Amino acid sequence: MPLEGKRNPKVDAFIEKSTKWRAELAELRRIILKSGLTEEVKWGAPCYTLDGKNVVLIQGFKEYCAVMFVKGALLKNYQGILIQQTGDVQAGRQVRFTDIKDINDTESTLMLCISDAIAAEKAGLKVEKKKTSDFPVPDEFESKMDASPALKAAFDSLTPGRQRAYLYYFSAAKQSKTRASRVENYIPKILDGKGLDD
Repeated sequence: MPLEGKRNPKVDAFIEKSTKWRAELAELRRIILKSGLTEEVKWGAPCYTLDGKNVVLIQGFKEYCAVMFVKGALLKNYQGILIQQTGDVQAGRQVRFTDIKDINDTESTLMLCISDAIAAEKAGLKVEKKKTSDFPVPDEFESKMDASPALKAAFDSLTPGRQRAYLYYFSAAKQSKTRASRVENYIPKILDGKGLDD
């Protein structure tokens, strides 16, 4: 087992400021530090890295706190503790907790996951993500592209990430009327070669 990782004062401050889950966050930190990972703060939360690569984060939510494995999809799901937050999350997996007892009861299994995550990072493993062609094209957008070769050409010239963002956003609407409205509102941005958030 590696030496315990060095405590980062920024994480001390993060935990001290936490109004909810303070004891649970401190306990998760104690466990993760046993792995020897480097402790940092990224995206406003404790993040544990190996040679600059993100491996594990600690997260606090309204209903639970969690350990999030950045490449959790690659890990063996010991005792079924790894949770895919939504069907759209491709790589990350969470282990959720609601109290200290829950954390302590899961510590040995959590350490197995952390060891596997470190091994995956050392091996340079990557999560194979969906290609743009794997995302459905909503009928409302397909019909607009069929009617406008300029729109189709503009969409095809966007980066794959921008294409996926649009397809996901358009498809996320449950009603056809909402999908059509979203498509209509974003046609000018697509024609300008811009992404959803540009």
